Amino acid sequence: SAGLELSVNNHAADFTLSTELVPAISLSCLVHNSSQAEELLWYRGDGQVVLKDGNKVNISNICISPVNESDNGVTFTCRLARDKSVQVSVILDVQFPPQLSGEETLHVEEEKDVTLTCNSKSNPQAQSTWLKDSRRLTLQQSHHKLYQTSEVFQLSITKVQKSDNGTYTCLVESPLGNGIRDFHLIVEDKKLIFPKEAVIAAVVVVTITIFFGIMARKDKFFKVW
Repeated sequence: SAGLELSVNNHAADFTLSTELVPAISLSCLVHNSSQAEELLWYRGDGQVVLKDGNKVNISNICISPVNESDNGVTFTCRLARDKSVQVSVILDVQFPPQLSGEETLHVEEEKDVTLTCNSKSNPQAQSTWLKDSRRLTLQQSHHKLYQTSEVFQLSITKVQKSDNGTYTCLVESPLGNGIRDFHLIVEDKKLIFPKEAVIAAVVVVTITIFFGIMARKDKFFKVW
C-alpha cells in the first residue's frame, strides 16, 4: 500500500467538520494512487458501519441523517481494508442552541431543601443565569448553591422560607439562540409532626387516668350499696 492515500471530503489528513442540526451531511472517502480495486471500511467511533455492495471499492459514501446533538464529538473514520493504518478521520463539531423551554410548579414545605435543575446543554457552551421574578437572583451564602456542568445548571436552596416564594427562571444564552425554563416555587406552611414517643406517652397517661377514674367511681358505687 506504499503511496496509497485516502481522502475524506477532499481532506487527506484528519480534520474537524463543523455543522449544525441539519437534515443530513455526506462523507465521501476516495482512494488515491491505486493500481487495483481497493476495499474501504467506515467506522463510527469503534463500531463498523455496514456498507452496501457497490459502495465499498475505491470510493465510499456515508450519510448522517439527521444530524443531532448525539453526533457532536463523534469520530468517523475511513480505512483501507487490507491496511488499516491507511485512514482518514473526521470529528463532527455539531453546533446547536440550548434545548430547554416550558415551566413547572414545585410545592415545598418550609424549612425543607429544594433543587431546581435545567438542561443547559449546547454547543458552543452557553452562558447560564438564574433569575427570580424576572430579576437576576442575588445569591445568599449558605442559602443558595449553584452547580454547573456542560449539560446541567442547578440552583439549590437550603431550608426554604416564605420569602423564597416566586418564579425562578433558568436563562441559558448562546450565540445560536437562548433557552428559558420557569420554575414556580410555592413554599407551604411547615407541617407539625408530633414525636411518636410523645403520642404513645399521652395515650398511656389518658388510659391510666380513665382507668383510675373508673376505679374511683367503682369504690363509691360499692360504698353506696
